[in-house]
Amino acid sequence: MVKRINLALQGGGAHGAFTWGVLDRILEDPDIEIAAITGTSAGALNGAAFKAGMARDGRDGAKAALDRLWARMGAVGDMRMANWIAGFDAGPLLNALKVMAPFSPMEAISQAVSPYSYGPFYRNPLRPVVEQFDFGAVCADAGPDLYICATSVQTGKVRVFSGTEISTDAILASACLPNLFQAIEIENPATGQSEAYWDGGYTGNPALFPLFQDQLPDDLVVVNINPLVREEVPKTAHDIQNRVNEISFNSSLLRELRAISFVQRLIADGTMERGRMKRVLVHMIADDDLMTRLSVTTKLIPIPQILHMLKDAGREAADGFLNQHSEDLGQRQTVDLVEMFG
Repeated sequence: MVKRINLALQGGGAHGAFTWGVLDRILEDPDIEIAAITGTSAGALNGAAFKAGMARDGRDGAKAALDRLWARMGAVGDMRMANWIAGFDAGPLLNALKVMAPFSPMEAISQAVSPYSYGPFYRNPLRPVVEQFDFGAVCADAGPDLYICATSVQTGKVRVFSGTEISTDAILASACLPNLFQAIEIENPATGQSEAYWDGGYTGNPALFPLFQDQLPDDLVVVNINPLVREEVPKTAHDIQNRVNEISFNSSLLRELRAISFVQRLIADGTMERGRMKRVLVHMIADDDLMTRLSVTTKLIPIPQILHMLKDAGREAADGFLNQHSEDLGQRQTVDLVEMFG
């Protein structure tokens, strides 16, 4: 029996290759159907690739589209370290990057130089990657519903793009870290005025509420790539900034999960009648052990060796989830929200 689920894909720069692996594995399970995807930043790119490939050529098309996306990401020139690292294996390379992290030129530049300082020489390095999407397929009725989140600079509110609203600029807005990229200007159809947008992670990483529609399934699988917990208190400036980044980009997700937990309690104790609000069953695919070994440095440098290591980790995490919880889908949630917020 086919089980329909919704996917919530977090942003996290190059760490989004973990989600690539998760999707790659899920596509191999004929009993799982993706009804809808909400994504932010790297999650938006993954969602667009998945949707375009699925709309055109089914599961094989989605796999191929994701492979092409991350091949393009691994070739982004000015977001990568020098070419001399190309011969290193992923393990030693991670150790080297950990040592080098406090001295990362990318981080130093992003903290000291505004992206507006480059004048006419400014280029968004993600634009050539995103422009290669087949937007006829990304915006098609076929395949899963797709929702992409960005943050309005002026109002601080989340904006969710869907259907024909999804464009190169919408995806770039969702992935627009303001210390690296100039804000993306997009017209607001309600006002006819151009508005500036930054990364969606500030207001929805990703936004879950688009998935609360009655026609969508109850099961919501969050692919989490920002560690929720770190046992050690950060002491160095780099580690402090890294943890601030993780907390900031998890805060909106945690707020929505807390709201889901609250509704579940109201239904369970009879305060709210069943059917008045969406019954959401929350699941999560993550590898916090791996992600706590990484940092904001590896988010900013899409090195092919690390991208493929993350893909393999994502496949393994998805395989473990499906082996352990496929029978729970449609029946019960596998994330203990009471414990999470207790």
